[in-house]
Amino acid sequence: MTPLPIDAVLPELTAVLARAGRAVLQAPPGAGKTTRVPLAILQAGLTAGRIVMLEPRRLAARAAAERMAETLGEPVGQTVGYRIRGEAKTGRATRIEVVTEGILTRMIQSDPGLDGIGAVIFDEFHERSLNADLGLALAWEARQALRDDLILLVMSATLDAAPVAALMDDAPVVTSEGRAFPVETRWLPAPLPKGARLAEATADLVAQAAAETAGGVLVFLPGEAEIRRCASALQGRLPDDCHVRPLYGALPFAEQQAAIKPAREGRKLVLATAIAETSLTIEDVRVVVDAGRARRARFDPNSGMARLVTERVTRAEADQRRGRAGRVAEGVCYRLWTKGEEGALAAYPPAEIEAGDLTGLALELAAWGTSGPEDLAFLTPPNPGAFAEARALLAGLGALDAAGRITAHGRALAALPLHPRLGHMLLAAGRQAAPLAALLSERDPLRGAGSDLALRLRCIADPKAPTPVPPDRGALARIRTEAKRLAAQAPDAPRPMGPGEMAALAYPDRIGLRRKGDDPRYVLSGGKGAVIDPADPLAGQRLIVALDLDGDTREARVRLAAPLSEADLRAVHGPAIAWQDVCAWSRREARVTARRQERFGALVLDDRNWPDAPSEALARAILEGVRSLGLPWSDAARRFRARVELLRAEGADLPDFSDAGLMADLEDWLLPHLGGLRTAEDLRRFDLLPPLTGRLDWEAQQMVDRLAPASFETPLGRKIPIDYDAEAPGIALRLQELFGVTRHPTVGPRRLPLRIALLSPAGRPVQVTMDLPGFWATSYAEVRKEMRGRYPRHPWPEDPTAADPTLRTKRRS
Repeated sequence: MTPLPIDAVLPELTAVLARAGRAVLQAPPGAGKTTRVPLAILQAGLTAGRIVMLEPRRLAARAAAERMAETLGEPVGQTVGYRIRGEAKTGRATRIEVVTEGILTRMIQSDPGLDGIGAVIFDEFHERSLNADLGLALAWEARQALRDDLILLVMSATLDAAPVAALMDDAPVVTSEGRAFPVETRWLPAPLPKGARLAEATADLVAQAAAETAGGVLVFLPGEAEIRRCASALQGRLPDDCHVRPLYGALPFAEQQAAIKPAREGRKLVLATAIAETSLTIEDVRVVVDAGRARRARFDPNSGMARLVTERVTRAEADQRRGRAGRVAEGVCYRLWTKGEEGALAAYPPAEIEAGDLTGLALELAAWGTSGPEDLAFLTPPNPGAFAEARALLAGLGALDAAGRITAHGRALAALPLHPRLGHMLLAAGRQAAPLAALLSERDPLRGAGSDLALRLRCIADPKAPTPVPPDRGALARIRTEAKRLAAQAPDAPRPMGPGEMAALAYPDRIGLRRKGDDPRYVLSGGKGAVIDPADPLAGQRLIVALDLDGDTREARVRLAAPLSEADLRAVHGPAIAWQDVCAWSRREARVTARRQERFGALVLDDRNWPDAPSEALARAILEGVRSLGLPWSDAARRFRARVELLRAEGADLPDFSDAGLMADLEDWLLPHLGGLRTAEDLRRFDLLPPLTGRLDWEAQQMVDRLAPASFETPLGRKIPIDYDAEAPGIALRLQELFGVTRHPTVGPRRLPLRIALLSPAGRPVQVTMDLPGFWATSYAEVRKEMRGRYPRHPWPEDPTAADPTLRTKRRS
C-alpha cells in the first residue's frame, strides 16, 4: 500500500480503542483516515463484529468502499461492502460496511443493541449533518445502556475535538498531523463589482488559473446550476487538451467516476460542489479555484418551509478547499475574493441541527422513546422553537398522540426512507403515491417547465411524453427506480386519488386558496402567503397544493404545485373542515364584521353574514378596534387621566392610567361600556370619561376630587379648569379676579403650587407666577403702571391684597 500520513498514528489509535473503546481522531483531508482506519481496526482484531462506517454522502460511501476493497485486492461486497439508499453491495463475509448516515439510524432503531456490530465509525463528523449528530447520540446511548463493548470512533478534519471528546465521557483524542505540500494562495486584487454573476466571474478566474499553472484543476461552486453556467462560460477559453468534468451528487455514477479518476491524457478540470471538500480523493489535482460560496439548507419554523440559500464560505471550508491543491505536489489556490474580505468570513459553518428541518429528528426521538432531545447527548441541542414546530407537524400527521408519544402510524412512518410528510402520503394513498413520493424526494427533473406537477408525473410514467423543456434524464431514472422501491413498501391503494389529493395528504399546511383580485396570490392553510407566476398554467386555479416554495417569509413563490378540487380537499381533510363564527375588527373597513365561515386552517371556503352575533362578541371585536386605533380621548378624559397620574406620581395607591397601563387592562375597565359600538366613527364619538372614572372606587374618586380637583374656584365663584398636562398643574384667568387672594392655590398631597397665568382685561398673558403673594409684593407695581395706561377703565388698586376681586370696569363719572 502507498504510505499515507495516517499510518503513523494507527498503532496509537488501535491501542487507545482497545483500552478505552472510544476515541476522537483528528486528521486533515488527505491523511488517509477514511480508507486506512477501518482496515486497521479490522487487522488489529479489536472486534469480532462488523465495523460500520458512516459517510455523509452516497458518492463518498461508495468510493470509500471501493478503495478499501481495492487495497485488499477484492471486489466490493466481500470483506468490504456498502449500503446506500436504494443500493447495497454486501455479503455474509462482509466485515466492513460503509453506510450513509440515515441507515445507521434505522439499524439502531430496529436493534438498539446493534447485535453483530462491534464498532461504529463516524467519518467527516465536522460536517455536522443532522443524521450524524443523531446517530452519535443514539449510538452513545446504546453503548451506555446496552453495549459497553461497542467501539465508537469519531473522525474529523477541522472540528474542535474537545467538545466531542467531552460528550463521549472524555474520550481520548488522537491527532494526525497529515502531510501536505505547500500551497500558494492568490486573492483577487479588488472586490468583484456589484452585479457580477458568480459563474461567469469564476470562469474568468478558472481561465486565468489554467493559463498560469499546470496540473489538474478543482473548482468549487455552490451548486449544479452554477456548474453548468460556468462550464458554458468556459467553452472556447481553455486549451484543447483540458477536459472539463462536472461533479455533484445527482450526477450519474459513471460521470462521477470520470471526475474522480486521473485523466488518461491531457489536463482534467473538475467543476464540483462541496462534495469534493472531504472524503473523496480526486487524484492529480494541483490547482484549486474557490468561488467562495456554499449552499445550505435553511428551515424557517414560522413558515414550515425549508429553502436552499447560497452563503459565503466559512474559513474552515475555505481551508479545506485550499488543502486539496497540496495533496500530490506543490499547488496554487485561487480565491474569488480579496485578502481584505477574508477577515469577514465566519469561522465554521452552522451545524444542520441549528438550521435544518427537524421533523425527521423529532420522529426518530419519539420512536426511541425519549421525551425530548435533552435526554440524549447532542453536541448542539436543537432549537426549542423549531423542535416544537416539528412535533406539531407530526401530531397533525397522526404520528404523535395527544401526549406526544409515538403512534403505530408514527412507527410506520419512521420505518420508511422518506420525510414524514411523504411517508404519511405513501401510507394513506398506497402504491399509487410512490411516483409522487419519489419525485418529491429528488430534484426537479423539469426545471424551468412551470409549476404543474402533472407534467412531471407524465414524464415519469412515459419516457416518450413530450415536455416543454429537456428533462434531466439522470433524475428521471433515479425517480423511477426509487418509485419501484417505495411501491414495494406501500400498502394497497384504498381508492384512486389524483395528484392534488395525494399531495394534500403530505402538505396539509400548504393548501392554497386564491385571494380576490387579478394577481395569482394565495393564502396557504398554514397562514402564510404564496404567489404563482401570472403566466403559469396553474395561475387561474382556485385551490392548489404548493409542494415547493422558495421560502420567502413574506410571500413565497410557488415552484411546484398541483391543482386541487374542493371535493378532493373535503375527501382528504373533511374532519378538519368546520364552521366557525367569526366576529372581528376589520382594519380595511374600519368596522366590526360578524361572519359565519367554513374554514380549513387559514382558508375560508364559505363566508356568510352572521346577523345574530351576540353582543359580547361584538364588544370584544370593537375592543380590537380600540387596540388598533387607540383610545378615543376627549379633553375631559385627558384632564381626568392627568389628575390621577399626578397623584400616582405623588405616591397615591391608584390604578395605572398611563397608556401602557390602560391598554393592558382594556377588558376589565372598557369592555363593559362598548355595547352598541360598531365602527371607527362610533368610537370617535364615544365618551371615554365614564369608563375611566369607573376604574376608581368611590373613596378613590373622592380623594382625586379633593387632592387634584378638576377646577379652581375663584373668589367670584367661577370654576377655572386646571390643566394637569403641563409640567406643573396650571390655570389661566384675569388678574383682577384674584384681587384680595393672599395665599397661593395648591393641589396634591404635597400642596404643589398651581402655575397661574395672569391675563390682561383683553385676555393676553401679563405674568406667570407660582407665588401669588410674592407677585403682589414685587412685580405687581410695574404691571400696574403699564396696565393703567393701557386699560384705564379697569381698576388697578395700589394694594391688590385689600381690593375686591372684579371682572367689571370702573363706572363712568
